[in-house]
Amino acid sequence: MGVLTGRTALVTGASRGIGRGIAERLGRDGARVAVHYGTNEAAAKETAVAIEAGGGSAFTIRADLTAPGAAETLWEEFDRHADGLDVLVNNAGIGSTRPIGEIGEAEYDAVFTVNVKAPFFILKHGMGRLRDGGRVVNISSGLARTAVMPDNMAYAMTKGALDVFSRDLSKVLGARGITVNSVAPGIIDTDNTAELLHGSADGWERAAALSALGGVGTAAEVADVVAFLASHGGRWVTGSWVDATGGSLT
Repeated sequence: MGVLTGRTALVTGASRGIGRGIAERLGRDGARVAVHYGTNEAAAKETAVAIEAGGGSAFTIRADLTAPGAAETLWEEFDRHADGLDVLVNNAGIGSTRPIGEIGEAEYDAVFTVNVKAPFFILKHGMGRLRDGGRVVNISSGLARTAVMPDNMAYAMTKGALDVFSRDLSKVLGARGITVNSVAPGIIDTDNTAELLHGSADGWERAAALSALGGVGTAAEVADVVAFLASHGGRWVTGSWVDATGGSLT
């Protein structure tokens, strides 16, 4: 029996990358996992199939987090499959690599809509669905605190806002025994970083040199940190920013 047996988890942006790694890990730990996706239904179904192949249970839900009313849509979809939630992982996000002199308002607004507005309203409309003793994990970034990469400024700003949200929400939900934390990965080897890590002969080595551990993280390693916070063992950790960068040296 897994440590999350009998519990229901929702992971946003779970069709690939870090989100998929987290969803699969929570499934292995016994949770019934809601696999959220925005556009790639086939990839979301692959995640659900992988969870079930590992002995877990999963279902997919769609909500375009760039659209008005996205949070309401997400919960309407969720309510068709489950009557309550124990673990919520706000993982969905979009990046921006334009410097301040080049980024336009539309791109800036899109990054903040998905990375900040969506988690805020998902929680606003979802707090009543969260069971007492539940867990909320918001996926932040080392760029919010430890790393300095000016071309990622807008993206880093969204993660800083998400960290404040985690801290303040922990006070709001603490009386119900619900913990709220941010987990901050560094450079993780996923399809989103394929060009950075594998597009040149020394890409992986240069990225690895930015970590105290001398390597590049994987989605599974981030998922391990999230799984701890989602478990009974994480019950006394809340309002925290958990560094999962491998020791960022930038």
